[in-house]
Amino acid sequence: MQATAYTYDAQTRSGSVLLDDGTPLPFDAAAFDAGGLRLLRPGQRVRIEVEGGADSGTETDGRRIVLVTLQTF
Repeated sequence: MQATAYTYDAQTRSGSVLLDDGTPLPFDAAAFDAGGLRLLRPGQRVRIEVEGGADSGTETDGRRIVLVTLQTF
């Protein structure tokens, strides 16, 4: 799945992305580290892998990002 980096905190290695429909989805340090990235800038296109589904009734619908890496063509 593709998304756009929205926020990133270098201290905690966590942040959020915007899905193509505009939905924000947070990621934690484990997801950032899994992608092998050193830095992420807002606006960069990223590839994400997500676990979970739509039953929690929250904005993220129970989805959790487990990997963030740069989108390459």
